[in-house]
Amino acid sequence: MSTSEPILFCWSGGKDSAMALHTLLQQNNVRIAALLTTVTEGYNRISMHGVRRELLQLQAQSINLPLHEVHIPPQCVNPIYEARMEEALRVHYENGVRKVAFGDIFLEDLRAYREKNLARVGMTALFPIWKRDTRELIRYFHAKHFRAIAACIDPKILDPRFAGRELDESFFVDLPPQADPCGENGEFHTFVFDGPIFRSPIAIRSGEVVNREGFIFCDLVPQLEEATK
Repeated sequence: MSTSEPILFCWSGGKDSAMALHTLLQQNNVRIAALLTTVTEGYNRISMHGVRRELLQLQAQSINLPLHEVHIPPQCVNPIYEARMEEALRVHYENGVRKVAFGDIFLEDLRAYREKNLARVGMTALFPIWKRDTRELIRYFHAKHFRAIAACIDPKILDPRFAGRELDESFFVDLPPQADPCGENGEFHTFVFDGPIFRSPIAIRSGEVVNREGFIFCDLVPQLEEATK
């Protein structure tokens, strides 16, 4: 076990992250040092996905990995994002981590951006599900019994009613032809609440659906909150 290579995992809370992490965990020579996630200040939500910070923390607890939150301001500009990410990366570099893994699939410009930022810190990127066919990935998602819900959708591509839907077979049957099955072009963002990487499912319910800055968000609420209401 001492020869296992430590890898920092950039965790979004969504299905692609979950499949990439699961792929890594199947290898014997790696050790996940921590999950790294950006959280928007003031909102206390996962950046881009809009999922509550409490749910992110429940994911990390169920996956049984340390969580490193990087707090960024709303409408964060690149220089601030990059500075705060670099600060976080250097913490892990000092602890011997040299590789950072991502759940990206085919966006070449995003991959190049990540690699450039990591190079400044002396780190390299891993992309466990890179160039996998997205339809095949969805078959993998279901075969491994992952479960997720659409937390955010782009109404320019998807009907607003997709927000809050579970990613079951019918979800993908109903996707319009121009939508990527994994939402890799930003069609939808997800929250994974069950699957082989979790020790136990995360109990959630769908809350309010809102239109914010051109995107439709479904507020996902931890079931444990029910007892306090």
